[in-house]
Amino acid sequence: MKSLTTPCLALGLVLCASSTFADKQVSTSFDHPVRVDATVDTSGCKNSGGPTVTFGGKLSLGGLNARVIFSNNAKGTHTATVLSQFDVTLLPEGSAIEIPKQPVRGGVGGNPHIYLQFHDGNGGNLSQEFYLGRCVQGQRISADLLSEAVARGTVQAGGCENSGGPFITLGGDITLGGLHARFIFRNNVKGTHTAEASRDVAIVLEGSTITLPKQPVRGGVGGNPLISLQFLDGNGDPIDDPVLLGRCNKI
Repeated sequence: MKSLTTPCLALGLVLCASSTFADKQVSTSFDHPVRVDATVDTSGCKNSGGPTVTFGGKLSLGGLNARVIFSNNAKGTHTATVLSQFDVTLLPEGSAIEIPKQPVRGGVGGNPHIYLQFHDGNGGNLSQEFYLGRCVQGQRISADLLSEAVARGTVQAGGCENSGGPFITLGGDITLGGLHARFIFRNNVKGTHTAEASRDVAIVLEGSTITLPKQPVRGGVGGNPLISLQFLDGNGDPIDDPVLLGRCNKI
């Protein structure tokens, strides 16, 4: 894992733990919504070595929630009856990450046509090409992307025999896929004699994480319940199925 250093992004959920109890972890892969709002400026458009492009802006991240479910076996069956559930916000919708201004040298000369495309750093394109024009000033680009991520939740429990229900502490981490901007410089829009050069800007490095604060959850059901964990998106819709962690006193 990398600490949060620009242009890297760090996202993690860490669980508050008591040394008395073991913890349980659940992980899931999902497509994480990311909105890029950026501004592009160029200078030196007539230079023989090509213009210099300056790129900067911000990322707005999609939300991530977790649902802690308390249940018990129905008598005489193997089905579980939900007694109570609590949703916890792990990453607020729209959390912003600043993209520092970064200069990129064009490399094809002669006031080229400039395009921008977002990709994951491993050859997978996340958007189409955006045509910016030739010598641009203050060109704004907005794009809604889906970037692969892995969410990991960690659960610890205490007070499992309390009449008011156990105390649950929830945390974990999200490991992000890469997010890069590719600038493409072409001296001709059409034709077979088009010269092309591209330059890459890393916005988020693959494997970066974001650390989130510890989240306490009160059970409110009593009687050593079964505990499950489920991840939700920023709209509260399930990302995956609930994962049964076991009885409170076994966590």
